Amino acid sequence: MSPAVELIGVRVEREGRPTVDDVTLAVQRGEVVGLVGANGSGKTTLLRAALGLAALARGEARLDGNLVARLSPARRAALAGYLPQERKIGWSLPAWRIAALGAPNAPPARARAIALAALGKVGMEAHAERGVLAMSGGERARVLLARVLATGAPLLIADEPDSGLDPDAQRLIMELLRGTAEEGRAVLVTLHDLTLAAGCDRLAVLAAGRLVAIGSPSEALSAAVLRSAFGLEGSLFPTPAGPVLAAARVMDGRCGRL
Repeated sequence: MSPAVELIGVRVEREGRPTVDDVTLAVQRGEVVGLVGANGSGKTTLLRAALGLAALARGEARLDGNLVARLSPARRAALAGYLPQERKIGWSLPAWRIAALGAPNAPPARARAIALAALGKVGMEAHAERGVLAMSGGERARVLLARVLATGAPLLIADEPDSGLDPDAQRLIMELLRGTAEEGRAVLVTLHDLTLAAGCDRLAVLAAGRLVAIGSPSEALSAAVLRSAFGLEGSLFPTPAGPVLAAARVMDGRCGRL
């Protein structure tokens, strides 16, 4: 079976200079792959390249074995649900109507049922009739995630879904992404919190647009990678609740606490 998403030697340029260069990465159904790196490392650009939203200067992007460049927008949407960083919503529509946008081709009654089921997964079914502009940022983030879940696409791509959320909401988001993978879908997610990212099946680390490490969290976030890609001195430690990062910021050859 083809990977849900596959990038092969991908290069993306801006004003003639690479923002992503020579990246090869594949995500299989049933796994959660975290994409991590410092600000400006190329994470969002790589996601956009995978979805055909950023032009490739070189390489290939494939969804379910199909060249993205040859797919219609409708076919791409059927193969990949996308949750971008931007969470702005222009109209205070009820939550269920926002979630139902993930099923645009379903009959109205079926779209509503899909939306309510998706809202139930994110703990927002009781708020289905509330206007989204009256919600907190965390609640709105859950509704937007429900919209992506409603697509039923075999691949879910999320760009920093934990951003601006409290720790409980961050854990809920990661649990939902894990549940999505356990249903047989693939998940590719960018994250800033490395401890949160350590809960992924695999991590891919970007630095200056290049893939510098990929593997299990303990492999990808080795002491050497933490230092070179993040300027951190430390390592992951196993705990009953999952791996935890203990690290300090490297400053001019010295270490400062984070």
